[in-house]
Amino acid sequence: MSSRPRKLRSRKAGLPPGSLVHIGEIKTGAPAYGLIDFDESAVVEDSADNAAALVGRPRQRATRWANVYGAHDPAELSLIGQAFGLHPLVLEDILNNAQRQKIDAYEDYLYVVLHRYELAPGTLRLEHDQISLVVGRDYVLSVQERPSNTFEPIRQRLRSGHGNLRRGGAAMLAYSMLDAVVDSYFGVVEQLGDAAETLENEILGNPRPETLEGIHQFKRCVTGLRRNLYPLREVLNALHHDAGDFFPDDIQLYLRDVYDHAVHILESLEDLRDLATGLLDVYLSTVSHRVNLEVRTLTVVATIFMPATLIAGIFGMNFHSMPLLADDSGFFYAMALMGAIAVVMLLLFWRRRYV
Repeated sequence: MSSRPRKLRSRKAGLPPGSLVHIGEIKTGAPAYGLIDFDESAVVEDSADNAAALVGRPRQRATRWANVYGAHDPAELSLIGQAFGLHPLVLEDILNNAQRQKIDAYEDYLYVVLHRYELAPGTLRLEHDQISLVVGRDYVLSVQERPSNTFEPIRQRLRSGHGNLRRGGAAMLAYSMLDAVVDSYFGVVEQLGDAAETLENEILGNPRPETLEGIHQFKRCVTGLRRNLYPLREVLNALHHDAGDFFPDDIQLYLRDVYDHAVHILESLEDLRDLATGLLDVYLSTVSHRVNLEVRTLTVVATIFMPATLIAGIFGMNFHSMPLLADDSGFFYAMALMGAIAVVMLLLFWRRRYV
């Protein structure tokens, strides 16, 4: 199992609040900048090579969606912050990829921190990406650690013009992004369910030491995901009840649905956590049962040969005169006696289902 990435929070020790220092793993070598301006009638897409080009693009439609992959350069992010009028503390949080999922309300915008999770291929190790959303009256700024397909369905819906996404403006766009992140958890939960089924089959079939390690990884994965989902539920609850200035009543209904999805995911994780505990108990019981079977087999074998050992020991005593000692057939009599006793004991064990 790989070690956890270093966050290097000590870089900010002694610095004043709002100091722009990137904390976390750099997952994108060269930042990428994208723009989508849209309204009910049309969508205009564009891209930029740097932050200066991004903020310099004139808006062509009523609502703007600016997306940044890999914002780890304080100077570039500072330009974006000036263009959107962001508080220095918001920029500081965007650069800190170890943030807790949360929501901060400012006068003209909301700042929302989300986490996206996925399982590393072929393992039970969670990979985590932080997504920062700045939701304004007529714009949304999203900052992601690396490119992903999380928001690609939203782009496709904007291009196609189906539904009310274009008509809903920044509020509907922000809701759609929240919904996409929450729905991505369902895929992780399904993968964990499949992993639990695989572990259960291994336990009941041929448990190995690697199986125990898999159970511990599964339990750590479920516990970590569950622990990080509780703040998300608080975020969605706050958006539903306290963000009426940014989300009108018709979109509040959709936010309530996203909150219900988060609660459902948490309940599923509770079930998986109980299942992880049950898998560990089944594994220990299975291993203990196999050890008992092996010990019982060894005990039966040792018990069968104990009379033979006794007879051989008697005939091996250092006496000059013993029955059958001088008889030419004495050896065969002794072997026949040993075999007969062994057969009788084996039949008795078999009738009592010891073997």
